[in-house]
This record gives sequence, C-alpha cells and structure tokens, in this order.
Amino acid sequence: MKVLVVGSGGREHVLCWKLSQSKNVEKVFCAPGNAGIAQEFECVNIKVSELEKMADWAVANQIDFTVVGPEAPLCDGIVDVFKKRNLAIFGPSKAAAQLEGSKTFAKKFMEKYQIPTARAAEFDTPAPAKAYVEKEFANGEKGIVVKADGLAAGKGVLVADNAKAACDFIDLCFEGGFGGAGSRVLIEECLFGEETSVLALVDGNTIRALASSQDHKRAYDQDKGPNTGGMGAYSPAPVVTAEVLAEVQKNVLDNVLKGLQAEQLDFHGLLFVGAMVTDKGVKVLEFNVRFGDPEVQAVLSRFEGDLVDVMQKVVAGKLADAELLWSDEPAVCVVMASGGYPGDYEKGFAISGLEAAAATGAKVFHAGTGLNSAGEIVNTGGRVLGVTARGKDVRTAIDNAYRAVDCIKWQGAFCRRDIGYHALEHEKNK
Repeated sequence: MKVLVVGSGGREHVLCWKLSQSKNVEKVFCAPGNAGIAQEFECVNIKVSELEKMADWAVANQIDFTVVGPEAPLCDGIVDVFKKRNLAIFGPSKAAAQLEGSKTFAKKFMEKYQIPTARAAEFDTPAPAKAYVEKEFANGEKGIVVKADGLAAGKGVLVADNAKAACDFIDLCFEGGFGGAGSRVLIEECLFGEETSVLALVDGNTIRALASSQDHKRAYDQDKGPNTGGMGAYSPAPVVTAEVLAEVQKNVLDNVLKGLQAEQLDFHGLLFVGAMVTDKGVKVLEFNVRFGDPEVQAVLSRFEGDLVDVMQKVVAGKLADAELLWSDEPAVCVVMASGGYPGDYEKGFAISGLEAAAATGAKVFHAGTGLNSAGEIVNTGGRVLGVTARGKDVRTAIDNAYRAVDCIKWQGAFCRRDIGYHALEHEKNK
C-alpha cells in the first residue's frame, strides 16, 4: 500500500520512519517533508495549507492511507476534505479539532464533561483581562497562566509569577503578537506539580493510552527561559505510575470519549493530553489533536508493533482489536535548535556530523532542515533536529542520545543538556 504523511517536521519524520516498517507498506510519501525526510522517502511539494491540492494528489497517485502530522491542517479540515473523496485518513474532523484549535472550546468541553482542569476565565478585550489578573494576585495567587486562544505553535502561553508580566503578555496577545491566535485570551490558575504527556488513540468507540512520556518545554536547563515547542522528551515517564494512569483513564480519557460521543464529534485519530500531576490529583492543562513533538520521537522509538495496522483499525472503529507492543527500553529525544530560538534566529548554516551521529546507533529525526545551493543540509527552522536513542535504562538512553548530539555541529546550534533529569530524580528517590 501507499502511505502519505502530511507535514514537514520531526514528528512527520518519525511517522514516516515507523510507518515504513509495516510489512504492508510499499512506499511512503511526505508532503512537503524536509531535507532529512527526503533522504529516506519521496517528498511532494505541496503545502499543508493546500488541502484540495493535497487531496487531488492523493487521488491521482492512488494513496491508500494518509496520516496528518501538524495541527493546522487538522484544524482547517483536511480530514473532512479527504473523507469527501473516500480517502482513508487518520485524524479528527475540523469540528473535533477545536479541542486544540480553541483553548476556550477545550476548557468548556472539560468543564461540561467533568474532566479535571484548572479554574479559568476568558476575555475578548485586554482591560477586563488585566483587571482579573490584578485581582487574582491581590487574592494571593502565586501564579497565573495566560493563553492565546488559538494556535500559536506552542508559544502562546505564559506562566507568570507577577501581575506585570501577565498584563504585558495580555497586551502582546491582543496587539497581534501571535496573529489571530491572540484575539481572545484564557487566564487560568497556575497548577503546581509535575507535568506529563499522555498520548491516546481514539476511534469513536474506544480510547487507549500509549506509552507515557514527558516533554521539556522551557528553552534552557533546569526549566529556565521561555516556552518552546519542546526541547526534548523521554518515555516512559516515571511520574505516570499505574495508579496515575488509571486515574487518567477514568477521569480524563473515558470522559473525553463520552463527550465526543455526546457532541457527535468525529474523532478517529490521536489525542494528546498535557496534564499536571498535582497533590490533588491529575488535572488537564491542554488537549492537542495530533502527536506531540518531540514526545512522539521517544514514544514511537519504543513502539514495536505495526503502526499502519493500528492506525487503520482506529479509522475503521476497531481500536479494541489493535495490538500495542512496546520495548522495555526507555527512549530519549534531545532537540537541537537554532541559536536565538524561540525568538529570532539565523538560518542557512551547514550542518555537519549527521553521519557520525547515526553511526552511534541513535536516530536523527529532521525538523527544520533544507538544502542550500551546494546540496548541503542546512538549518531552516527554530527546532532543527530531534536526536533520539534507546538504552537499557534511562541513564544509558540519555548518554546514548548526547553521544550522538555531540557529533553534530552548525553555527549557533544549542540544546538543553538535562533532558530526562526528572526521570533520574525519580530513580534516586525510589
């Protein structure tokens, strides 16, 4: 069969890689892909925003199955477009994708279906939003979370420990700092605990969690600096004990499924639950309607089943029959980024050491890469590479990943040097 992966980042690279391992897959295409994906698979020059063109190409090239990586085309309705042409596609409908596309929609959904989450208020103008923030801090709140309502590539969120920072961010949102994503803001109480990511498959009848993982959102070591799209991840996450996972299944996943069914939302794909494990139980921070990046690199590096077969069962409403097989070995993904990310950064610098990194046994997933006129691989984005490795234990997986990282160079490149530190702390405290 022929498979199409939609997107151009590290998430799409790992999806191509894992889907290609299925015995039923003849060829994998990626639209538009990147320089690293193009080394292994055939890339198609179609933008993720060109939904009709993408569907036309899939029909003309007899694509049997399509997997959508990023959130934007899902929120724009690519699944609806493909289904109208009887094309099999993995992902939620445009209506269901509002769980990620609108934080206000998601918050109301959580409240309606008793999904534990932070107390929140929404605002369409800056003045009342800032007044609310001032009142919260005056009442003794130690922190406030301000979120741009729409899609902002993981950057439209600020955790503020003072009113001025929160109010400045509110102004940034309403002044167009995140495009249309900031025309409304959601202000939440700040939850304290340990954050984790739960990825779950949903087929309308069944919802099943995949292996646990934990992301590192802040740009710098020890969780310092601004929020990013993610600077690294590991799987499994020790904070997700059997008891925590049972709580997530009962209070979050099962209630999500009830809500999707009650609202008649067509969801045959992947639900990402960003959650905080607090001393008062698990509370949901956000929903995404696609694989998290870089969590997916760590999670799928441990997956040993047939991903195409599993995804086809999801689309067919037969998830209960799918076989989910996992390696016992932990996996760690370290993101290498362009200097200045998540702010302004320079691009076009040649990347060296990729072959040496691969020779260590790690897998280098490309995100923001392209080719220059000399045919060299260069950085073209903020997050550039996701260097991923497994090991007999977390410490070994971390060491294996950084051994490969240290082979790779380009001007301005940086990464966090502490990916997986929460897991090591859990091991110390056993």
